[in-house]
Parts: sequence; structure tokens; C-alpha cells
Amino acid sequence: MQPIQYLRSLIYTVQVYAAMAVMGLWFAPQAMLTDDGALRACRAWCRYALWSARWIVGIRSEIRGTVPQGEVMIAAKHQSFLDIILLVSVLPRPRFIMKRELVRMPVLGWFALRIGCIPVDRGKRGAAIMQMLKDVDAGRIAAGQLIIYPQGTRVAPGAITPYKTGTAILYEQLNQPCVPVAVNVGLFWPRHGILKRKGLAVAEFLETIPPGVERGAFAADLEARIEARSDALMMEAGWSPKLSAA
Repeated sequence: MQPIQYLRSLIYTVQVYAAMAVMGLWFAPQAMLTDDGALRACRAWCRYALWSARWIVGIRSEIRGTVPQGEVMIAAKHQSFLDIILLVSVLPRPRFIMKRELVRMPVLGWFALRIGCIPVDRGKRGAAIMQMLKDVDAGRIAAGQLIIYPQGTRVAPGAITPYKTGTAILYEQLNQPCVPVAVNVGLFWPRHGILKRKGLAVAEFLETIPPGVERGAFAADLEARIEARSDALMMEAGWSPKLSAA
């Protein structure tokens, strides 16, 4: 069964990135004219990626909780590219803080800029975000949902990686509600490698943390919520902390 699943995974990977190139060309004229055109392109590709994942490799997907509609900060567990796909497929105006090197990626980098993602150099994230807020206030860009990964990188299921202080600082500076997001997607779409496994991949929007919570209390509450719920989602899918430790 594993060789067949690996072959399915390889086929899926090739076709989904080929679809990215084709859809990028198809939507390019719209994306050049309006940010909404770029957003439609990104959302269309993400939904296609989820649909084809179900039929080719057996990964079903589900969004739980209330999808934020207004201007909020979203702090999400990050286990693989799949959680990015899930968030973009449902959020009205998603924006990511991205490494500047990603801008050079074909298709992906250009569309990311068009939907309002923020390329940053190391150590200059705060200045880039403050400029984004000024642009929103001035009406130059539309308000949206700023997505940040508190651990700063993709984290394998069961791995212990500390939450960075930058998320709490950003929460304090933005003075916006924060919506935590828990996921279990790393069980099915790992952060590295081709092989993908069958199962139900879930991203869950948790209860909103209102603005104004003291920085330390916010950081502790955010980590507790995301980690506990992500573990629960993974255990629901058959994962065990003991197996992970082994």
C-alpha cells in the first residue's frame, strides 16, 4: 500500500503545481488589474488543491469554528503547506508575513504580493506591519486578516517548539482581536517529503482573544489554547503523544 500511496502523492504534487502555473497564467490579466482578481486566483487554486487532494491522495479537509470576516490578527499552528491552503481557501482577505526570498518564487511570490502579503527582511517585520496599517488607514489597501505563525516555522506533530515573543508584541501594537487556529494537518501532509497520508485534515478557528490583554497573559493563553486544541484534533485522527515520542 505504501508504494501505491507514494505514487499517488507524486502524481498529486506534480499536477497541483502544474495547475498553479496554468491558473496563474489564466488569472494574470485579472490580477494585474485588481487585488480582488489576484485573491480570486489564489482562492481558486487552494480550493482545487483541496479537491484534488481528496480524490488523488485521500486527504479530506474540514474547517471548524467561525471564520473571521473583519480586521483581525490570526495566530495559527503551522505544520505544513496544507494549513496555508486551508486558511486562504476560506478567509475573505488573508495576508501573511513572508520571508522576502519567497517573492522570487515563480507565480506564488507575485500573487502573494498582489493579495497584500508582507515581505520582510530579518529584524524589520515591525516596520513593515506598521506601514501596512498606515496603508489601510489611508484607504490604499483594504483591511484584512493578518496571519502569523507564533512558532515561526513549520512544526511536526508532537514536536516541542517555543512560541516567539514577537506574536505577543504584535498583538499589543495592533490592538486588534486575535483568533487562534489549531490544526492537525501535519499528520497527513508532512512538512517535508512527497508522501501524503489519507485522513481528515482540520483547521479550527478558536474563540477570539479580545484586544487589551496584558502581553504575558496573552502569550500564555494563546499557546495553551492552540497546543491543547491541536493535540485534541490530532488525537481525534488517531495520533498518540506516546507514538510521537517513540
